[in-house]
Amino acid sequence: MTDTVSFGYEDIAASEKTARVGGVFTSVASKYDLMNDAMSGGMHRLWKDRFVRRVKPREDEQILDMAGGTGDIAFRLAASGAAVTVADINPAMLEVGMERAAKRGIDGLVWTEANAEVLTFPDRFFDAYTIAFGIRNVTDIPKALREAHRVLRRGGRFYCLEFSTTLWPGFGEIYDAYSHKIVPKVGKLLAQDEDSYRYLIESIRRFPDMEKFKGMIAEAGFVQTKVEPMLGGLVAIHSGWKI
Repeated sequence: MTDTVSFGYEDIAASEKTARVGGVFTSVASKYDLMNDAMSGGMHRLWKDRFVRRVKPREDEQILDMAGGTGDIAFRLAASGAAVTVADINPAMLEVGMERAAKRGIDGLVWTEANAEVLTFPDRFFDAYTIAFGIRNVTDIPKALREAHRVLRRGGRFYCLEFSTTLWPGFGEIYDAYSHKIVPKVGKLLAQDEDSYRYLIESIRRFPDMEKFKGMIAEAGFVQTKVEPMLGGLVAIHSGWKI
């Protein structure tokens, strides 16, 4: 990893990013659903449903949902009877998730504070690893991908849902205008936090494109890597297998 990394459109020291991203998510944790609705026009709910269908969780499987603090993916996974561990580096996000689980009467989830780059779980422990809209906020993405590979059993599967760059002519320009000009203002209106929403939009633009990220997953040791674009690649499901 280089000495500097992106924080939105800003380049900062790698040592600073984790804390600064933490500040963003601490700020927006209580408004996370609103944030996702603002950034996706409400479509994130459909994307997450599709994502979990691709994961195909099964009863009694051990699944790690990384960066899943608010529980959106974990609740969907747990409906299959899978044993889900929800890990997030941000305690404020985990607190929101645990409160939501209690209100919904969802028991049995394991909640743990964890850094995707240095997981404390043993080797070959999980059947599946999921991460939704979280990988772009990691400081050292290749390191996090290697950790995902390490904690998966042989035959384990990796699934990542993340914003990317749409290839549809004209649509990218429309979404750029919407995201850069409107979403931060919505953040200011709904969460009194324009800067955090601006960072989240900028972080999408600095994230590797679909083919490059697919290559990074392969470099971490995964095979049969695939990418499934939605809305021309505005958001994509990446996957790979450990053998």
